[in-house]
Parts: sequence; C-alpha cells; structure tokens
Amino acid sequence: MTYRLIAMDLDGTLKNDEKVITKKTAACLMELQRSGVRLVLASARPSPGLLAESTFLQLPEHDGILMSYNGGRIVEAGTGSTLYETAMPLDMARNVLKKLEEYPVTVILDDGKQFYVTDPDGYKVGYECWNNNMSCTKVENLAAFIDFEPVKFLMSVQPDELSSVQKQIASWLPPELTIVQTAPFYLEIIPAVINKGEGLRQICSLLDIPLEETIAFGDSENDIPMLRVAGIGVAMGNSTQDVLEMADAVTDSNNEDGIAVFLNRLKEEA
Repeated sequence: MTYRLIAMDLDGTLKNDEKVITKKTAACLMELQRSGVRLVLASARPSPGLLAESTFLQLPEHDGILMSYNGGRIVEAGTGSTLYETAMPLDMARNVLKKLEEYPVTVILDDGKQFYVTDPDGYKVGYECWNNNMSCTKVENLAAFIDFEPVKFLMSVQPDELSSVQKQIASWLPPELTIVQTAPFYLEIIPAVINKGEGLRQICSLLDIPLEETIAFGDSENDIPMLRVAGIGVAMGNSTQDVLEMADAVTDSNNEDGIAVFLNRLKEEA
C-alpha cells in the first residue's frame, strides 16, 4: 500500500497509559515525516490540548494537521490557521446546558482558550485541565454564562453510570446534536455532522490526498468513523470491542508501541 497521510488518536493510541509518546513510536513517525508522509493528530481535545504533542513530533516543521473536537476544528500545525470549523447554535447550547443540570455529570465547557466549570473540584476537572495545559475558570451557571457558539460539551461521568447517562441524554437531544463516549469517564455532546471520519474527509479534500492513501489508528468509539473511511483503519490492541470488530487490522496496544509496530511491519512488507 502507498500511503501519504497517517491520522492518529492521542489518548490510548499515540500515547501510552503514562501519557507519553515513546521513543520508538516518535522515531518511526519522524522518519515517515522526513519521507513526506503527513501526520494528523485526531482528538476530542480542544485545539490547545494538541500543541505539546504537535511540537514534540515536529508537526509544524512538516506540514502536519491538528484535528480537534472530534473533527469540529481543523488547524494547520505550522501556521495555526483554522481550515475548517463547525459549532452548535448558541440558543441550542443554552437549552442543552440547562437540561444537563438534571444529570450526574460534570460539564466542562471551553471556548478554545480555557475551560469553564461550576465546580473546579468536580470529577476529572483537574485532570482535564492538566491534560490539555489549559486554565479553568469557575462560573455560577454555565447556561447563563455562555455567550459563544461551542463546538462541544465535555462531561465527566462516573464509569459505572456512563452507559445509562449516555442513553438518557441521547433520548432528548435535538437531532442536530449527538452524544459519544470518548473515554471510560467522558461523554461529549457535539453537532451530529461532526466526527473524526468527516474530519479526515475534510483534511484529505484540502490536501488533495485520496482517502485510499491514508492510515488511521484509534481505540475508542469516537475513532470508529475515522477508521471506517481511512484506506486502512487500525485498532490498537487495547481498543474497545466495537473498535476491534470493525477495524481493517489490529496492532499491539498503546503500551507496546502499536503504531510503530504496524508501520514498521508495512515497511518490511513493502
């Protein structure tokens, strides 16, 4: 297979459980960039949450792309220019935030620059701020506070309640929005037109790269659309069962350099 672009989820895929991109995986990706392969970091995170990994892998120097918000915003790593973005209408966002007050979730809102929460000590709030290197501001009420069109709502949920809460919220969401699980303790509400698969389509159209010449790596539910549209969709060994069942191929886990293992195998078979 000839491939010109590699799209990768971050947590549970590119990074191991210690939140590190290992030397082996980094070396493999750097070599591919030097040969002209484009890299895409594809994450549910806000755009600032991708900057550390982008810098570490030198995406700005190699025309890399940042796909944040599950595909809701696409940015050039080198220039910081936004190539594509979609968001939910403000009135709809306010109504959803009011309804979410009835559920056992901690809503973490962002405007692309910082987080806003009603409880800075809420479940996973500190972790999310650390993971994205973003500050957090306390507000009294998110529905009353919001004055911008958000790309998404992030919600932290106790893992044993997540499935039930997801189904309940999905039952009343307007058709323009959808809810997806992005971690064992995270749910996200995003515009229904947003997913990593559509994000990859947008990127390939912008870069004039056929989807058939792409490889995508992922491990979670929100990665499935991207794995489906890529030339080869690769599930990490630590993926959820639904991801393992639909992927074109399965590699080693994120703790075993699964990305590098698969790409090096392709190189050896070429």
